[in-house]
Amino acid sequence: MNLTTSGNISLTYDRKDLSDEQLLLLYEQMLIPRMIEEKMLVLLRQGKISKWFSGIGQEAVSVGVTLTLEADEYILPMHRNLGVFTSRNIPLYRLFSQWQGKAGGFTKGRDRSFHFGTNEFRIVGMISHLGPQMGVADGIALAHRIRKENKVTAVFTGEGGTSEGDFHEAMNVASVWDLPVLFCIENNGYGLSTPTEEQYRCRHLADRGAGYGMEAYRIDGNNILEVYTKVSELAESMRTAPRPVLLEFSTFRMRGHEEASGTKYVPDELMAFWALRDPIENYRNFLLAEEVLSEEKDTRMREQITENIRDNLQTAFDEAPVTFNEEKELFDVYGSFDYKETPPGDTRHSIRFVDAVSRGLGQAMERFDDLVLMGQDIAGYGGVFKITDGFVSRFGKERVRNTPICESAVISAAMGLSVSGMKAVVEMQFADFISSGFNPVVNYLAKVHYRWGQRADVVIRMPCGAGVGAGPFHSQTNEAWFTKTPGLKVVYPAYPYDAKGLLATAIEDPNPVLFFEHKGLYRSVYQEVPEDYYTLPFGKASLLREGTDITIISYGMGVHWALEVLDAGEDISADVIDLRTLQPLDTETIFRSVKNTGKVIILQEDTLFGGIASDISAMIMENCFEYLDAPVQRIGSLETPVPFAKALEDGFLPKERFKSAVHRLLMY
Repeated sequence: MNLTTSGNISLTYDRKDLSDEQLLLLYEQMLIPRMIEEKMLVLLRQGKISKWFSGIGQEAVSVGVTLTLEADEYILPMHRNLGVFTSRNIPLYRLFSQWQGKAGGFTKGRDRSFHFGTNEFRIVGMISHLGPQMGVADGIALAHRIRKENKVTAVFTGEGGTSEGDFHEAMNVASVWDLPVLFCIENNGYGLSTPTEEQYRCRHLADRGAGYGMEAYRIDGNNILEVYTKVSELAESMRTAPRPVLLEFSTFRMRGHEEASGTKYVPDELMAFWALRDPIENYRNFLLAEEVLSEEKDTRMREQITENIRDNLQTAFDEAPVTFNEEKELFDVYGSFDYKETPPGDTRHSIRFVDAVSRGLGQAMERFDDLVLMGQDIAGYGGVFKITDGFVSRFGKERVRNTPICESAVISAAMGLSVSGMKAVVEMQFADFISSGFNPVVNYLAKVHYRWGQRADVVIRMPCGAGVGAGPFHSQTNEAWFTKTPGLKVVYPAYPYDAKGLLATAIEDPNPVLFFEHKGLYRSVYQEVPEDYYTLPFGKASLLREGTDITIISYGMGVHWALEVLDAGEDISADVIDLRTLQPLDTETIFRSVKNTGKVIILQEDTLFGGIASDISAMIMENCFEYLDAPVQRIGSLETPVPFAKALEDGFLPKERFKSAVHRLLMY
């Protein structure tokens, strides 16, 4: 949309079969956010709120879309969609408390403005990275489809956000899966200060719908009746014939990206043109001409809104500021999980690591009817490692879903399933590919419970590790990317028994879990594994060997390397600790062992610098220094990408360096 002054200034209204009451409701619902904004701008100047993203001039889009949806249909708004929140009748004092960072808001002072959600009002707010919410909408709509609920989900973005990869991934997923999502683009002319002609080259953003086989429409976003009637028609149709629809609303924001940025970059004639197309003033004049509204009625309505704003503001002002409580802050990073042990049965079979993962996943699918698996090639093909081979015939394609190659949208969709009360397991074809979905993992899944108490009931399976000649892009063990991020749990088993039990716990846990599975262990390690479903606790390491000379700490493939050294005929008395989970970490077992042996070496397959071994070493130094008889040793892979050729890969991995390091430490 090239915003110029050559368009039609006047707005033409067609009331169709709308009653006077409906016409007045639309007016009132636009007036409420406008008057709240005008008050907020005063408070901003007074320093009583910290920031404001204005939607003045865009009220018709927010209000028109929201009022077309049913009360139990989700909306995912942006930071200029105040009309979404007010039209859903959220108590104003809660919004005002939210903007003042008080506990009466929705984030307990932990996030600002509209960065929150509320299942009570079926609203899921955005994050600053914008794009993931498009995929979250896909996940919510997918839940409706699986449950055979005739519902629509609406998600907003600006024209600037349509340049993000997440937008295109989400559109593609919605199209392929026929998801009933209304993709609403508010084309307001500028991405901060960048005009549309510097953002995209297609004539209209709605034209992009054709590329996804998707219906698309351009709507005058300043005409409340056009918005309301067209979206109502589409939403009703989508409930009976589920499919995505792309909507481009032509509108304009009359203030800056946020108040500090101002509007000096906007030509004066453009501001004047759009001021004449104000959605509220034009609609008011129409209602007056139709004698649906009178000056007296308009005055009374504004007085009532003013009084309501004043009273609710006072309630928010009277609320005490939040206070810092370290225990509570830490507690709220994760959703509560009342772990209940499901003990293993007596019947056991010697199976491979890969079989343990497959059987554990299958039993979880039987146990949880609301569990959905998603990943590339996992359906008919069974996944590249055949973990889900035969799952489609057992559980159906609705729950075992092949995905397009769009990791970010799929992980975001898993988040949407969780919002809808379902569970999701996403398979990364290789752990390396998580980089294409990194944003929703570390910025959405990890933070959503801390921000507004929403669970992220998602497990991401991560086939990882080197030693199989797969080169730089299929061999990484990248757990350190996630152990650093509060809100994520990280599991890394070394044995089939642990893999099956810990996977069951991961799926039961309502928090996001990164579940690492070393590819080199899939078909090389056998163990007696219980036939029945069972769970194992997080945060509990396994003491595989007991000794007095040295403590060896590792996980994954490193555990097997360590045992190979001990089993090579040398007389080494060692505690061998298999961490099993990296977040939470069993520091109690680590410290107890270190205090017993006085020497410790930590082995990881990951490259050394910045890995989990560094943090464990620091914790030991801080908590067990007086018990140490030697410096803590860390052993990891070479500081290079993972090479392909066997000789290079062998040199990269830390196995041989570990052998010599153990002897040096024993001799210290």
